[in-house]
Amino acid sequence: MTILHRAVRQDGKFQNPVPTRVGGFSVIIKIVPLYLTSKEEKVPLESLGPFHTDARVYTAPPKSGLRVTWFGHSSMLLEIDGTRILIDPVWDKRAAPTRWVGPKRFFAPTLLLEDMPAIDAVLVSHDHYDHLGKATVQRLSKLPALAKSQWVTSLGVGKLLEKFGVPKQQITELDWTQAVSIAGGACEVASLPARHFSGRSLFNRFETLWASFVIKGKDHRVLYGADSGWWEGFAEIGATYGPFDLTMLEIGAFNELWKDIHMGPDGAVRAYMALGGLERAGLLMPIHWGLFDLALHGWRQPMERLLEIAAGREWPLFAPEPGLPTEVATVRSDWWGRRRTDDRWCSGPRAASR
Repeated sequence: MTILHRAVRQDGKFQNPVPTRVGGFSVIIKIVPLYLTSKEEKVPLESLGPFHTDARVYTAPPKSGLRVTWFGHSSMLLEIDGTRILIDPVWDKRAAPTRWVGPKRFFAPTLLLEDMPAIDAVLVSHDHYDHLGKATVQRLSKLPALAKSQWVTSLGVGKLLEKFGVPKQQITELDWTQAVSIAGGACEVASLPARHFSGRSLFNRFETLWASFVIKGKDHRVLYGADSGWWEGFAEIGATYGPFDLTMLEIGAFNELWKDIHMGPDGAVRAYMALGGLERAGLLMPIHWGLFDLALHGWRQPMERLLEIAAGREWPLFAPEPGLPTEVATVRSDWWGRRRTDDRWCSGPRAASR
């Protein structure tokens, strides 16, 4: 029996695909003293970068047909078989409701929004501040490069995008298991269940939907996992929508107190294997880390733990430097300060194109 289905809404609130605990004030009370006493390097002690995206690269398409520019956290530009998709763009200084308080960026944006190439579609997975930046959307909505872009998002999020300046006719909301064609039919985006939640405050949680997405071009297929805790649906996603050339899964902002909604590096590996490993999930790209302090762990810890797990396995990682347009093939980057002892830690053959 399939466990991938349309979203269920009860009493005006969307439900997770499986029973899920999401912390409230009780968790906040536990977290505050831990933050105050933490000795972890949660924010880089030294300045990172500078990182810079050379926009001239976008004048030529990727030779492989698949290229990613990772801007940090979960923001990236995906170029897939001639289609450009900007994913969860956050250029805001802070992942917070104000510009003065809240998690601050570890490094400046690598590309001016005004230098963004023509974008076919913008994909917004859910309404959390680290995935939907108000100031970013307000600026993007006025740029010529996005004048004809489709904005694809989850149920209910379209109202926010419209409020921030995106024309209503350019917005498409998807329920889980629904799909839409973009770029004149050159690419398809399908929305899938994820184990997470939504809301831009403690008082409007679950009122809009959250999702992961499969992006299918002519020759390549990518899974964008967005935010999700571990759940049994990963196996069915891999069997039904794979194989993938690239699988993007979150590794940061993890803690046992909220393990139902963020899976961390160990959960990401478990999900990757459930999706089919290298054979069906392609290269694993770690996302949702390296830009904001959103948990109690050290800022490098998610990648250090992922590399520790990957060291004993035969599958490679795809972990490019922030802001560097990178073909999805072989990558060797230690931008975050780890001394690399094995040049193969994030390299390897790309999964066969389809």
